[in-house]
Amino acid sequence: MNDDLHRLRHSAAHILAQAVKRLWPKTKLAIGPPIEEGFYYDVSPETPLTEEDLPKIEAEMSKIIQANLPFERSMMPKKEASAFFKARGESFKLELIEGIPNPEVSIYTDGEFADLCEGPHVSSTREVRAFKLLSLAGAYWRGDEKNPQLLRIYGTAFYGREELEGFLQVREEAKRRDHRKLGVSLKLFSFLEEAGAGLVFYHPRGAVLRQIIEEYSRAQHAARGYLPVVTPHLIKSDIWVRSGHYEQYKPNMFIFKQENQEWGIKPMNCPGHILIYESSLRSYRELPLRFFELGTVYRNEKSGVLHGLMRVRGFTQDDAHIFCRANQLESELGSVLEFIESAMKDFGFSEYKVEVSTRPEEFLGEEGQWSRAEAVLIQVLKERNVPYAMSPGTGAFYGPKIDVHVKDSLGRYWQCATAQLDFVLPQRFGLRYTEADGKQIPPVMIHRAIFGSLERFLGTLIEHYAGAFPVWLSPVQAVLIPIAQAHEAYARETAKELSAVGLRVEVDDRRESLQARIRDAELTRTPYMLVVGEREAKGREVSVRARSAGNVGAVPLSGFIDRIVREVQEKR
Repeated sequence: MNDDLHRLRHSAAHILAQAVKRLWPKTKLAIGPPIEEGFYYDVSPETPLTEEDLPKIEAEMSKIIQANLPFERSMMPKKEASAFFKARGESFKLELIEGIPNPEVSIYTDGEFADLCEGPHVSSTREVRAFKLLSLAGAYWRGDEKNPQLLRIYGTAFYGREELEGFLQVREEAKRRDHRKLGVSLKLFSFLEEAGAGLVFYHPRGAVLRQIIEEYSRAQHAARGYLPVVTPHLIKSDIWVRSGHYEQYKPNMFIFKQENQEWGIKPMNCPGHILIYESSLRSYRELPLRFFELGTVYRNEKSGVLHGLMRVRGFTQDDAHIFCRANQLESELGSVLEFIESAMKDFGFSEYKVEVSTRPEEFLGEEGQWSRAEAVLIQVLKERNVPYAMSPGTGAFYGPKIDVHVKDSLGRYWQCATAQLDFVLPQRFGLRYTEADGKQIPPVMIHRAIFGSLERFLGTLIEHYAGAFPVWLSPVQAVLIPIAQAHEAYARETAKELSAVGLRVEVDDRRESLQARIRDAELTRTPYMLVVGEREAKGREVSVRARSAGNVGAVPLSGFIDRIVREVQEKR
């Protein structure tokens, strides 16, 4: 978001608060910042508000905008500002003022309304011409569930009406592609409250789709020299203490005691892979040593942040850890970047952006190690001419990382692959390898995932393709639809031939009308519907209806098999 748009949206948030105060004067105001897609304001209203109130607020905002009220900034001593907002019952503003270290605070005024705000704002309200309120949500004051719950009003604003309309169109299309809805309608997965929030139940078609991704991942890792490993789902807490997770990550872990021993259900796979490395003496000749696991992990996420497949409590990572010598780092990281690019293209993502996440406030190890690791990551990206942005302070507690965000068909970015460079954990576990001269040297460790969370990647795929997966990914690639009961034998025979060459097919012989069965296949986004009757049986043909091309007509069965097998091989 550029500075001009930031200023516009900040001003729109200010006008939103002003409108709410006009309509419901006893409402208490909290904060209202601009965000990536617009702005919001957190309020504590005197009476409950619903989505039906948004048009009323918009109308009042329009009045403020048409009045062309100038935004005026002034500085006010903290004591005077506290008295000012206390007289207006603005308890949240009082708390904010207490936390400001400066002797004076910034106040912005337009018309009758004044707000505690650093700005900046546009010159007058009339500049906020293209805006829209979007939704309501609950939010805790300062993000702490122990604090009062507020109402968050979301909106967006642009300088031009055309930009706003384009944004709203994409937003509506995003609703249509929502993986949570499509997951149910396409019979892929479900969440069962009686079993626990944030836990995914894969139905047969969803399990097939996941299996396709897993098989792709296993084959690609094997081709690149990764060795498969499997580690337990729970490990004694002593190991999590050694790794630093107990200190740094315990609130996000499921911890329990059994027979006077404390255990942790794994939130990450790295300690298990480290223990496998540690179990044998290692020589420099073995390095790089690449361990790979489709490892299921569990994290104690708060219920308020759970979001379909994108944020769950139990998920599987295509997790790998590379143990290597320092002089192998750049080549190994380069291979990881190539792997990521190749995989993303295979799954239909041609564009992505890269971020380098650096040392957080709370970290393990020495600053010198971190600086060295960050320099290596940047050097690898520069050598490969990969554009990147810096994300200060967002690295893992044990090392900096490269994060890859793929761009979907609606232009949205989703966090996917990651590569993390770690000098710390090998030292905490005392890992060593023997160099050619007999010296014992600690290896360097690269944590990396190509898809990241399979659940999140699957959710991204669903929204990217709107559930209409390419043939090679579709859980059901073709459905055989016999016109009448007399044609069912030929339909089943044809299905066997298709299955014999590795295709995923179904026969829909329900006692429904032909049109109803075709319509059901269309609703589930099946790539091919093969209608068979007397003519098709006699001529060894299938009458093809393609999801992308409509009614193709009758074609020889052998020709259709050649066509669909080629599409699968070419990942179309």
